[in-house]
Amino acid sequence: MRVLLIGSGGREHALAAALAADESVDALICAPGSPGMAALGECAQVNQNDPAAVASLAVTGAADLVVIGPEAPLVAGVADAVRAKGIPVYGPSREAARIEGSKAFAKEVMAAAGVPTAAARACRTREEAEAALDEFGAPYVVKDDGLAAGKGVVVTEDREAALAHALDCDRVVIEEYLDGPEVSLFVVSDGKSARAMLPAQDYKRVGEDGTGPNTGGMGAYTPLPWAPDDLVEEIMGKVAEPTLAEMASRGIPFVGTLYCGLALTAKGLKVVEFNARFGDPEIQPILALLETPLGELLHAAATGRLADFGPLWWREGAAVCVVIANEGYPIEPVKGRPVYGADEVGVLHAGTAIDASGQLVATGGRVLNCVGTGDSVAQARTEAYARAEGVKLEGSHYRRDIAAGI
Repeated sequence: MRVLLIGSGGREHALAAALAADESVDALICAPGSPGMAALGECAQVNQNDPAAVASLAVTGAADLVVIGPEAPLVAGVADAVRAKGIPVYGPSREAARIEGSKAFAKEVMAAAGVPTAAARACRTREEAEAALDEFGAPYVVKDDGLAAGKGVVVTEDREAALAHALDCDRVVIEEYLDGPEVSLFVVSDGKSARAMLPAQDYKRVGEDGTGPNTGGMGAYTPLPWAPDDLVEEIMGKVAEPTLAEMASRGIPFVGTLYCGLALTAKGLKVVEFNARFGDPEIQPILALLETPLGELLHAAATGRLADFGPLWWREGAAVCVVIANEGYPIEPVKGRPVYGADEVGVLHAGTAIDASGQLVATGGRVLNCVGTGDSVAQARTEAYARAEGVKLEGSHYRRDIAAGI
């Protein structure tokens, strides 16, 4: 099987590593790929947000399966263009990707499906925003309705800051604050059937103890030893399956990854957000424990055969991911500085490139993902931080409390 993987970040590097390890995958093309992914397969230049360009590459590359990693190509309709060529695609259509592309649409779907979530108001004007802020009170939760690379959410006690964020966006969703620990669950779907991966927990704030602005994620771990034994079953029954059924009933079956971001509140399980793809950095530790061949799993989903696919198999133990970020991230990252120590096992490239002199340099806000595994979360954490300490990047920073005390 020839697989074309679209994307270049840490999520895609993790996917590439798992696909390359699958014996059913004969060839892997990463487009545009990264220096880290170049060691796993061929890298091809393409505008990943251009449906026609990606579809053409899938044809010329004789792809048997196209896996779309990031959200922007999905919302742009890349999956539709590839499917039109008769090539199996793992990733939802443009219409189905609205579950992430529009938070207001996601709320509408959840309401129709009876999925528990925070009460919310979609706002376009100052007056609407002010009324919603007053209705829900502090802490204020204000979300850009569209894609914002994981940084479109403001949670603050400061009403003026909340209002300022609302006015900076064309349309926002303002909702009630949800208390309790957050959990991530990735659900692989073929539009009819679904398989759940291991639950994980990530760390969104840039600083220790949940301080500083929101980011795309500074680290994650799996499994969750503190979670109820029936957590995944409850999420599937109350959230994932009703949502997928509602999407199918609308004539937009969801084929790909439904990311369920949830809060375990005092009033029970509630959805914080949906995404239409694997999340970063949670998928990195999850894939480190996956024994089921990833290529076979995603191909089964892309071709509507998930009902016949067996249960997923997992390695014993735990995995932890620590994100190394550039100086200035998430506000204004410094780019172009040399990176050393990134070629070690367990270090995934999230924002790197090779400059004209052949030097590996940091090009993104989040630069590297350091993944450790072990018999316990504590052991995996020790290994992940040992790998992080081996990386040298001037001005870089990472949280020191990922999976602490778990």
